[in-house]
Amino acid sequence: MTSPGELERTLRENLRGEVDFGAAARALTTMDASNYRRVPVGVVAPRDAGDVAAALAVCAAAGVPVVPRGGGTSVAGQATGVGVVLDLTRHMNALLSVDPAARTAVVQPGLVLDRLRDAVRPYGLTFGPDPSTHSRCTLGGMIGNNACGAHSVAWGTTADNVTELAVTAYGGTEHRIGTGWAGAPAGLRELVTGHLGLLRTGMPPGFSRRISGYGGLDALLPEHGVRLARAFCGSEGTLGVVTEAVVRLVEAPRAPVLAVLGYADESAAADAAAGLLPYGPLTVEGMAEDLVGGTASQLPRGGAWLFVEMPDEGGARAVLRAADAVDRLLVTDPAAQRALWRIREDAAGTATRMPGGTSRTESGGGAMAWPGWEDCAVPPARLGAYLREFRALLAAHGLRGSPYGHFGEGCVHVRIDFDLASAAGIARFRDFSGELADLVVAHGGSLSGEHGDGQARAELLPRMYGTEVVRLFGAYKDVWDPAGGMNPGMLVRPARLDENLRFAVLPATSLAREVARCVGVAKCRTAEPGGSAVMCPSYRVTGEERHSTRGRARLLHEMLAGEIVTDGWRSAEVAEALDLCLGCKGCRSDCPVGVDMAAYKAEFLHRHWAGRIRPLSHYTLGGLPGWLRLIAGLRAAGAVNALARYVPVPGLDQDRGGRLPELAREPFTRWWRAEGAAGAEGAAGSRAGTGAGTGAGRPVTLWPDTFTQYLNPDAGRAAVRVLRAAGLRVEVPAAAARVCCGLTYVSTGRLDRARTVLRRTLDALGDVPGPLVVLEPSCAAALRTDLPELLPDDPRAARVAGAVRTFAETLEQYAPHWRPPRLDRKVAGQTHCHQHAVLGDGPDRRLRERAGLVGELSGGCCGLAGNFGFEPGHHEVSVACAEEQLLPALRAAPPGTAIQADGFSCRTQIAQLGGVRARHLAELLAEGL
Repeated sequence: MTSPGELERTLRENLRGEVDFGAAARALTTMDASNYRRVPVGVVAPRDAGDVAAALAVCAAAGVPVVPRGGGTSVAGQATGVGVVLDLTRHMNALLSVDPAARTAVVQPGLVLDRLRDAVRPYGLTFGPDPSTHSRCTLGGMIGNNACGAHSVAWGTTADNVTELAVTAYGGTEHRIGTGWAGAPAGLRELVTGHLGLLRTGMPPGFSRRISGYGGLDALLPEHGVRLARAFCGSEGTLGVVTEAVVRLVEAPRAPVLAVLGYADESAAADAAAGLLPYGPLTVEGMAEDLVGGTASQLPRGGAWLFVEMPDEGGARAVLRAADAVDRLLVTDPAAQRALWRIREDAAGTATRMPGGTSRTESGGGAMAWPGWEDCAVPPARLGAYLREFRALLAAHGLRGSPYGHFGEGCVHVRIDFDLASAAGIARFRDFSGELADLVVAHGGSLSGEHGDGQARAELLPRMYGTEVVRLFGAYKDVWDPAGGMNPGMLVRPARLDENLRFAVLPATSLAREVARCVGVAKCRTAEPGGSAVMCPSYRVTGEERHSTRGRARLLHEMLAGEIVTDGWRSAEVAEALDLCLGCKGCRSDCPVGVDMAAYKAEFLHRHWAGRIRPLSHYTLGGLPGWLRLIAGLRAAGAVNALARYVPVPGLDQDRGGRLPELAREPFTRWWRAEGAAGAEGAAGSRAGTGAGTGAGRPVTLWPDTFTQYLNPDAGRAAVRVLRAAGLRVEVPAAAARVCCGLTYVSTGRLDRARTVLRRTLDALGDVPGPLVVLEPSCAAALRTDLPELLPDDPRAARVAGAVRTFAETLEQYAPHWRPPRLDRKVAGQTHCHQHAVLGDGPDRRLRERAGLVGELSGGCCGLAGNFGFEPGHHEVSVACAEEQLLPALRAAPPGTAIQADGFSCRTQIAQLGGVRARHLAELLAEGL
């Protein structure tokens, strides 16, 4: 038996691509987006088809299995394996050619679907199959699963849109297959000829979503044209590795229109779906109110909805007239359509959080739901009856799930709140799975209608196909893969559906429950910046899985499991991956299941450095509030500023000169005691004629955050003017020097120190009179989320968190009739990532609009991210993050544009990299007074 070390050396000698048998690489590929976990021997990133052939030859000689992997978003376990994982996304990700006249494209397997769609859009073309993971799923993975997506009603499955495949079999033999027997492996034609009767009569009646097993095997019948490539689709990496594909493109509708139909309940919507197919829809998608939740206000009246996309407005109006719906809505605006489609596309994650549960829950049950029965399909005319029985089956087992999906194709997605951590829960999972398989078969359906069987359903295939057809499946695999080295344990001779569950290896700890929340849908692997979305900036910059939110969650999972990553909290692999986490909290809002990697990073750093000397930056940057308070107390800001021009601060990034921003000579609270409390500024604001009084109205407490206090008191003074102009009475905590949100201690993992600081803060605050106005978004987010999470047993923490308001929230809620000054200027700048992730920026947008500030602030992350950009080794990533959206927006801004950034980090990054001064919204409004 070849040892892992020998195998690694042989692969390195024969391949040009990367070969990595290290703990981190293996840990990152133990899981996909399913409930399963299998530990690979190593990971290979081939550079080309030659590398693939060499890897398959080496592994075959060593008797080691091979698993091809794309984006790792498979939900049935088929992208996990115990042998060598081929990562086809790193190098084999090119669009090789496009032929607009023939409407074809030649692609490599690691090409992400959206890159293909973007490339062919100028020709008015698209690739028809469009899974909701289109921003990160790959063409190779789509071929492996025979993926479909919402528009298969019009354009079919991936198998319907593939004309040729270049395939390398285990051992290194290369095949090129399309239509006809050319390129087929030896013995395949004879196998089909010898089983014509079984293929004609033994396969279940075909319908568009019969994806389970080798469901396209009857495409090899002579009357079906012997479509070898079509039959290969859906084989889940069990036959060979696709190295190149010729795919068919379709004409993209120029102006599709969305008809949204409201029905009384899910059954009514399901019953109606099949009747809409004669109108020629591009898609008919369905979901019920238990999935939609708070976004139902954007939809017509009803308890369930059909999204019917039509090629034009005339067709959409015909659907509206014909539908027997409770209510209906016609959506022609593309932006409004995208907003509604986002509800549907995020369902793979949002369905994981059950209604009525909390955002932080037990991994095995409670408010979390899991894949496993993600995509059963029945003939569309049977969907209503099937869903009624499915709901009854759930109830009989005491389970909950929220069905949704491709109602026009009879394909239902659902995640169910299985308990996959206890023996009793796993037994119930197994019993339910068998009964549901029988129910699907009774309705003439397919156990998988889109995502494949993997380990989740392959064991149950005899219930759908019968033993004779399943034996034929085994013979088909053996023709392609006689040694059985391609992704064993999937489809034929499968592992049990209750083996290899990913929860079994985790300890019963709070962090383990948090880490298990990551279901692997990989929205964090989106490579292009997405408007206001933040997650995941370090992945977009590096393109490396370990620097994605999912990758970090997987490494933490394996650290807690202790099988691959064996040094626990001292793990260098986890520390290295978390080092480039900016702590932006984008995942907290953008991740469909609300993974909060910034919080996990803080917990890891807390334990990683326990009892040891920390990096110097943890003491300089992490202890910044204390240092600044000391300098202010000594009235030494001028001396420190002068010294900093010549002497870099120890522990800071030298690419930034080792310098922090300049300290203010007069802290905000010193000005407040001398002038602000007297109301001089408020009187000036009143005389400007834009306010409602001299600040004698409702009291609000202005939080003296560290950045406003010591680094940018101009923002604080401006806020006092504006709030008083709006008729509010501004107060500042009497013990202002003793209050701190603890953010810098949390971000550097000094959690014990953070708790001490926060308790001191609560003592100093006492009873907060009215809302607590926090100008710095990161401090507001820390008070609103970190404070109650760090001090869960202190009732004062929840009260203070509930009192926190942003500057714009305060004006909107407590001075709703105030008219801000009209600035009538264009605006550019940065929305703080914590504002996006935790606080929301709706009030800010509305306040800017009322003030005549026209334009959008950049999304994403500025890249400085508090202490991140000042720490050694982070400069390159910090600048690259800024170059995604922020810096291009600043360069494109016309002269006279107001530059706004409410976050001090954002303002610092803009000044250092953009060469312009950004101001807090309070400063812009104060100027207008």
